[in-house]
Amino acid sequence: MSKHFTRELVAEQAIILDSPQVTHEVDRSFELPKGLYVATVGLYLGFLAVMAAGLSSPGLIIPMVIFTLFIVAGFGLPAVWTRMAPEHRGRNMSWAKLVRDGIATHTGRVTARDAAVQVLILPVLIFCWGVTTVTIAALV
Repeated sequence: MSKHFTRELVAEQAIILDSPQVTHEVDRSFELPKGLYVATVGLYLGFLAVMAAGLSSPGLIIPMVIFTLFIVAGFGLPAVWTRMAPEHRGRNMSWAKLVRDGIATHTGRVTARDAAVQVLILPVLIFCWGVTTVTIAALV
């Protein structure tokens, strides 16, 4: 059975705080240097630029704008999320620290070069795919 608790009864027993106390440390950094994220966004936007320049058509203006907005939102929203309250002490790792210490992954510690390759392999392949596609279209 349920029992109705009056506001007065709850107020007598409750502990009311003016502001909640955060008892745990929050880390919303993505650890890797910002340069890797900037390179990733640059390669994705570069792919769109190559495709827009090589296969320019009035019918592709709206899809290219939409894709660009998706990329900017896909990387911009997490950037905003890292700056949200509560404040945190976590910061992105510097490139020098990554080179010195590497980074821990699920399969073990990897060097800076290996981490950069893991992060950038897909954006580089997509950019090269765009260049190849435009080249083939230009030759046909």
